[in-house]
Amino acid sequence: MMFYIKQLFLKAITSLAIFLQIIVFQTAIAEDKYPVKIKPDLPFITVHHQGQKVILKRIQDTNHRLVDDFTRTSRPCPPFCLWPIFIEPGIYPVGELEVIDFLENQVKSGKGFLVDARLPSFYKTETIPGSVNIPWVLFTNEEKKEAVFKLLGVKKQADGSFDFKNALELCIFCSGPSCGQSPRAIKALFKAGYPASKLKYYRGGLQVWKLFGFITIVSEANRVNENTGENTGKEVKK
Repeated sequence: MMFYIKQLFLKAITSLAIFLQIIVFQTAIAEDKYPVKIKPDLPFITVHHQGQKVILKRIQDTNHRLVDDFTRTSRPCPPFCLWPIFIEPGIYPVGELEVIDFLENQVKSGKGFLVDARLPSFYKTETIPGSVNIPWVLFTNEEKKEAVFKLLGVKKQADGSFDFKNALELCIFCSGPSCGQSPRAIKALFKAGYPASKLKYYRGGLQVWKLFGFITIVSEANRVNENTGENTGKEVKK
């Protein structure tokens, strides 16, 4: 009887070992497919951009180099001056991983927007997957601000003030550290009373986003291969 039990135990151990080997093998395959991950345990995330599903990941070619306008190191200042990390009191800057987390949580749950604050022509040319375009000029225009606030869950009260209780969380970016479009949007929102706790500033913007090889949504003329970064006219959407 004991011999029979031992045999069953050995068979169970063998089966478990084979099962674990399969898992390790499958994991290795997955790792080979995504050698350049967002985080050690996160090769990609899935977002929706204008109704299309997008696999948001980093370019997998480790020899890839930027060749577009974001490679420029120097522009006249003014107007292209570096903006401070802290735009207004209580509004904290975020990095790429925080943007990913924001997309995975606030955006997916409908509690927030990743906002590209640049003018529509820039947004249509290239942007971060999952973002929406609310140009900074709308926040500084008193006539249009109320309509925008309504879209963001802000209610105008009888006395003319705004109720931000149900306001969406906003993570705002533009072209990069020397681009003033997102800082101006944030300053206008803060001045209007938008809670600092519901505002985040991605100072790196598209320039730093692309520097770390994250894919972007681009216009037909500027579409690139998501693995090599070459301009091939192919979609980055999936």
